[in-house]
Formats: sequence, structure tokens, C-alpha cells
Amino acid sequence: MDAKINWQNRMTFTASADSGFQLTLGTDPSVGGDNNGFRPMELLAIGLAGGTAMDVISILSKKRQDVTAFEVHLHAGRAEEHPKVFTNAKIEYHVSGHAVDEQAVKRAIELSADRYCPAQAMFKKIIPIDLKYFIYEDFGNNERNYIKSGNLVSTQ
Repeated sequence: MDAKINWQNRMTFTASADSGFQLTLGTDPSVGGDNNGFRPMELLAIGLAGGTAMDVISILSKKRQDVTAFEVHLHAGRAEEHPKVFTNAKIEYHVSGHAVDEQAVKRAIELSADRYCPAQAMFKKIIPIDLKYFIYEDFGNNERNYIKSGNLVSTQ
């Protein structure tokens, strides 16, 4: 995999990779930026959340779960001093659907964490990652009812 960063001006950069897509990197005005793009550390968090999201929804689909909405929320703690590395991560999987099986959700998350997600495989070597899931019954019209939640063993 190759990536390329092109400086535009001040603290604005354009990033591209093998896929051909581009995005803007920027930073806060307090450090010379224009607040006009993703911060690099945000992209690391998005990569972790996005990778596991793709795994889990793919596995749930293969398990024929009737998922109508799916979100992954990630919170990464950071060191207070430079370099402000990630110190931990909490990943929450919010699964809405019709009669979604809790065991299928747990297994999908476990498979992502233990086998399929390269971002989790890398990050869990250096920081603890807590995994939590929430299951909701979807009633349509943006109405859902909380059914169950649980924690999976922290990985590291």
C-alpha cells in the first residue's frame, strides 16, 4: 500500500492512496492551520473504527441477521504530553434490527477483533481496547427499543 501527501499551503495537505481517493488534512488555527481537514490522529481512529465496522456488518450479513442500522463509536484516550499518543480505546457497536441474535453480534465482534481487523491487530499490541455492544429492536420511523448490551474482554 502506498500513500502520498501533498502540501497545499500553511498547514493544509492533500492525501491520496492506492484507491485514488483524496482527502484534506488540516489542523487547528492555534498551530498555524485553517481548520479545514481531518487531523492525522483522527484518521487513525477512523481507520480503527471503520475497519472493525466493515468486518462486523459483513459477518452479521453472512449470519443473515436483519440489521437495519449500524454504528460504531470509538473513543481514544490520549496522552497529555507530546507525543500525544493513544493510551486506550473504547469501541461501541450499536446494532439495530429485527430479532438480532446477541450471540451473532458477539461472535462478529470477536472475529473482527481476533482474526480480521488489521487495525485492531496493530493497536491491541500497544493499547488496551475495550469492546462493548448495544442491540436495539427497530420499530421503523426512527423508533427503536434498547434490548441488550454487553462487554467483551478487553484486548491487548
